[in-house]
Amino acid sequence: MSDTEVKKLVEALKNSNNTYVLTGAGMSTESGIPDFRSQGTGLWNDIDPIKYATRDVLLSEPEKFFQVTFKRFVSLVDKKPNEGHYVLSELEKEGIIKGIITQNIDGLHQEAGSKEVWEVHGNIKKSHCMECSTAFPFEELVSQVETKDVPECKNCGGVLRPDVVLFGDPMPDDFFEIAAELKQNCDFLLIVGTSLQVYPVAGIAELGIPMGIINLDSTPHDIKAKAVINTKCSQALKQIKECL
Repeated sequence: MSDTEVKKLVEALKNSNNTYVLTGAGMSTESGIPDFRSQGTGLWNDIDPIKYATRDVLLSEPEKFFQVTFKRFVSLVDKKPNEGHYVLSELEKEGIIKGIITQNIDGLHQEAGSKEVWEVHGNIKKSHCMECSTAFPFEELVSQVETKDVPECKNCGGVLRPDVVLFGDPMPDDFFEIAAELKQNCDFLLIVGTSLQVYPVAGIAELGIPMGIINLDSTPHDIKAKAVINTKCSQALKQIKECL
């Protein structure tokens, strides 16, 4: 980790009045949550998510969805925030950042104490009925899937689903409101733990907002960033916090 890049990033944060943070899978790998595609360790390393984690499969073959995709979601729910999550929470409390936009569905930012969090891909710990829209705790799906192939709504008999964005689902309406808010008011964007390759979220890096990037690997937008730190997210965030 380059001290020069850390200093650049710290200086940018000090000079910013409205910093927002965009986080991705790399933010949660240190909590034991596999990222999306890494060879040998990714969440979807052994199967193609486009064949299983889709809205079409949920609607047409719900048994397949709950046997394959849902079990992967269940594996995420007992994970705990890591040091990086807590650093971001502290930075929000101190007014250094205004909020977090996250691609992650694990809810760990909120568990660490962050208040302003926009989950653009949903949250695995919530669910609802696809027929009557009644909300159910995630535990209801887990309990039913243990005894039957497809969880059903107790009110209308409709199929329950987790509140996550699947392939084929539209993005939440507020995603585009968030993007407009960032373009208008954000004067520095801190990008943490994302390769910036999944759209439309990656398009946030193309809004022309000055940005800094923390990610283990390079991204297509590194050349435009004021500072780039290629290391583990929690390690970089801890050092930045100490320098502020």
